Amino acid sequence: MSMAYKDMTPELRRQEYDAVKTQYDALKAKELRLNMARGKPGKEQLDMVSDILTVLSRPEDCIVDGVDVRNYGELSGIGAAKRLFADILGCRPEECFIGGNASLTLMYDTISKAYTHGLLHSEKPWCKLDTIKWLCPAPGYDRHFKITQSFGFEMITVPMTPEGPDMDLVESLVRDPAVKGMWCVPKYSNPDGIVYSDATIRRIAALRPAAPDFLLMWDNAYCVHEFFGDYVPFPDILALCREAGNPDMVFEYASTSKITLPGAGVSVMAASVDNQAYMQKLLGIQTISYDKVNALRHVLYLKDKAHTLALMKRHAAILGPKFRCVLDHLERDIAPLGIASWQKPKGGYFVSVNTAPGLAKRTLELCREAGVVMTGAGATFPYGIDPNDSNIRIAPSLPPVGELEQAMEIFCTSLRLAALEQLMA
Repeated sequence: MSMAYKDMTPELRRQEYDAVKTQYDALKAKELRLNMARGKPGKEQLDMVSDILTVLSRPEDCIVDGVDVRNYGELSGIGAAKRLFADILGCRPEECFIGGNASLTLMYDTISKAYTHGLLHSEKPWCKLDTIKWLCPAPGYDRHFKITQSFGFEMITVPMTPEGPDMDLVESLVRDPAVKGMWCVPKYSNPDGIVYSDATIRRIAALRPAAPDFLLMWDNAYCVHEFFGDYVPFPDILALCREAGNPDMVFEYASTSKITLPGAGVSVMAASVDNQAYMQKLLGIQTISYDKVNALRHVLYLKDKAHTLALMKRHAAILGPKFRCVLDHLERDIAPLGIASWQKPKGGYFVSVNTAPGLAKRTLELCREAGVVMTGAGATFPYGIDPNDSNIRIAPSLPPVGELEQAMEIFCTSLRLAALEQLMA
């Protein structure tokens, strides 16, 4: 029977180390090449939705609401795409700006415009300020942190709780006028899979930042992305901010990246009508419009929220077994040993594992040597520095279940070996 490593006698620990090392060496000898580095849909998912490529087959299909999507114009996107995203997000069509295949581009543009030109309520462009501070709930999304780091912002880590960011700390920190914004992934947060509670969301919407141009970056990337259980509704953050007297504080983002084809999807930036007017003056200088043909393709394919949720059930049928595989391995091979804990998400694209302090880098090093590539240790924290060296993000979506079984065997064996090395040091 397995027992916690810390409770083992030195002799038992040595025996366990020898057994685990033998197992690790055997796995390493297989020379596998497996990748769980990013949350990419697998081939089965991509094949399932590739019929989207044929929904536009005739010239007359390319005209919607009197607009020929093959031509120039319609900077903010076609009305049909705005109505689709408004249906999914619960906001209003006039609050939606339709982008290209990556919401990350729209997020970068928003930060960039704030830096070079300022926002609607900015006294001056942020590039003219001495210090810009930014709140980063962590563990969080590495690409978010890289955006704010690239502009030289001072990033402040805000611990995540089971209900979302530590709001007592957030409410205290925003009293500093140098604090200009915060990243948020409110549903199935990357990587923990936490759904912000209604109380947390309402506290966020009701914030009273000292900075008049405080920017709430609301990345609702996994808004319809359940893989276990039924769809979980979420509140309209734009309406909540408006009701709380902060109509222009929030910019919300989403995309079809994990609904249809990530390389050929559609994104949306939702914000108040006044924010849209301000931002579109700036965006109209850099582009005439994003890909309206692809936007119409998505409108015809996804139809509405109900039809989109039905499609997500089909994705869940593919993803569910992969997440069960990860969680089953963790429960069977790691739970009895007392060397790690993890979230058990019902949606999103990741499983977040927190090892005992000091084990993440070594575990991932052992995984890499045995042929499994994963997101680097520290990536889920600002500046790539995890103060406890403990958080590991597992992305189960890309490999087939058979490969995932092998990858998880290597991961669990590597974690066990790293823990035993530390205890015996």
